[in-house]
Amino acid sequence: MKLHEYQAKRVLRTYGVPTPKGFPVRDAADAREAAEKLGGKVVVKAQIHAGGRGKGGGVKLAGSPAEAERLAAAMLGMTLVTHQTGPQGRLVKRLLVEEQLPISREIYLGITLDRSARRPVLMASAQGGVEIEEVAARDPSAILREPLSGPLLHAYQARRLAFWLGISGDAFRPAVAAMRALAKAYDETDASLAEINPFVLTEDGRAVALDAKLDIDDNSLFRHADLARLRDLDEEEPLETDAINHGLNYIKLDGNVGCMVNGAGLAMATMDIIQHAGGMPANFLDVGGGASKDQVKNGFRIILSDPSVRSILINIFGGILKVDVLAEGIVAAAKELAISVPMVLRLEGTNVEEGRQILADSGLDFIVASDMKEAARQAVARAA
Repeated sequence: MKLHEYQAKRVLRTYGVPTPKGFPVRDAADAREAAEKLGGKVVVKAQIHAGGRGKGGGVKLAGSPAEAERLAAAMLGMTLVTHQTGPQGRLVKRLLVEEQLPISREIYLGITLDRSARRPVLMASAQGGVEIEEVAARDPSAILREPLSGPLLHAYQARRLAFWLGISGDAFRPAVAAMRALAKAYDETDASLAEINPFVLTEDGRAVALDAKLDIDDNSLFRHADLARLRDLDEEEPLETDAINHGLNYIKLDGNVGCMVNGAGLAMATMDIIQHAGGMPANFLDVGGGASKDQVKNGFRIILSDPSVRSILINIFGGILKVDVLAEGIVAAAKELAISVPMVLRLEGTNVEEGRQILADSGLDFIVASDMKEAARQAVARAA
């Protein structure tokens, strides 16, 4: 679950990470009022779940409350396109109005899981304020990685990072404290990513998180009711949200062959073989190992809610989810939803013969393929 910048900063502040003074707003008049409270000179920042907002025109400096109001009026309701939104962009519905700071240096700080080290790692770079992926590709030595010992960053580790980054003077102690606070926030919120880019040193000796990104592991939300309430459904794909509510794993894609599969690995293989057959998958949909008839029905409904779907490929390997149970769910869903697009099935595993018999006795026009390659070829042909 992604948080907006203003939400991430609010969370990080509770752990002791310094952030600029600011106010989230939803209309231009409130932006003017916020600018007045902050002394007039402010930054107006679009709040969407995507990076690269500055390059897309979603971050503007205002020299007065009147200018802040004018910029806010122009931003609210705009479709902001960045390299992370895709060409369709994101509709801007809220803004963050913050004080301007006298910036001396920009630094990158970020914590995520290093799977090879099997522990979280804090990454730091003196080249902040730019895409860290670009820095890593251009100069890997410009990024220092400090593995976290247990859940926390020790004081000596934070001091070592600060020395390496060239932080000195009045900003040294606040910077060290902020790094340790970021590590604590990452651990205690069950985050998958905690990032500050840029982490700035100011001309008056402060160390401040000028931007912040916090992604929370969805699987931990049952113990973070306060964070779960911050979820912004406007920033999520409606079909993906619908799928989550029915215990399904769904990701919308750009093709026209709908996919229903049990198991993430098989789902990825199915998408690959569809492309190998010359088509494009319309979605990733994993119904899991214990799908019920209702979940199967809702899976079909969600797939068919995408108007680009021209055929559906159902690829099931029966184990925990027995093939005959799935076949009953497919037949019931096809009849109830009056599915009109061609449905191609590849079925293997437990009770496969019983499942095929259920499909044959249904009176519906299912296309049962002998293997994955044939199933993909048939589905792509019927989507053309």
